[in-house]
Amino acid sequence: MPHRLFVAIRPPEQIRDALIDTMEGLEGARWQGEDQLHLTLRFIGEAEAPLANDIAESLCTVRPAPFALSLKGVGHFERRGRPHSLWAGLSPSRNLLDLADRVEKACRRAGCTPETRRFAPHITIARLNSSTEPIGGWIANHGDLRSDPWPVDAFILYESHLGAGGSLYEPVVRYQLKSA
Repeated sequence: MPHRLFVAIRPPEQIRDALIDTMEGLEGARWQGEDQLHLTLRFIGEAEAPLANDIAESLCTVRPAPFALSLKGVGHFERRGRPHSLWAGLSPSRNLLDLADRVEKACRRAGCTPETRRFAPHITIARLNSSTEPIGGWIANHGDLRSDPWPVDAFILYESHLGAGGSLYEPVVRYQLKSA
C-alpha cells in the first residue's frame, strides 16, 4: 500500500497560536486545524514502501545549520481565477531556500521525479470553495501579520492520511539540523 508523503517544517506553538488567532471572520472558509499547520518543503505524493524507505534514508544527509524564520503577511492562491486557499507568508530567507533545495536533491537521489513547481514558502491556513465569501476584507484585516523570528532546528517527513474530516498528518521521521 503506498504512502502519501511530504517534507515540512512544523512551526512552534507560539507561531501556530498566532496563525489560529487569524482564523475567523470569513464565512465558508475551512480553517486548518492546529495539527495541520506546517511549511511544506517538498510534496512527494504516493510512494511505495521501498521508495519511502529510500527517501527517509536520503533525507538523513540534509544537515544545514539551524536558522530563523518569521511570519510576514498573508495572501491567497488561485485556480482558474478563483481563490482556493489562504496562506501566511514568511520573510525572505536564503537559508530556507537552501534547505528546500537540499531536500529536493535528496528526494531525487532517492528516486523521486523532479518537482516542477517553483518553491513558494507559505503556511496554508484555510481552504476555500465557491461558497466562501469574498476574501478582500479578511486579507485587509490580516495583511500586516508579523512574528518575531523563531528557530528552525529540524524538519519532518510526514505521511498524510486522507479522511472525510480532512487530512491527518503523521510525523514519520524528524531530522535534526546540525548544531553550530
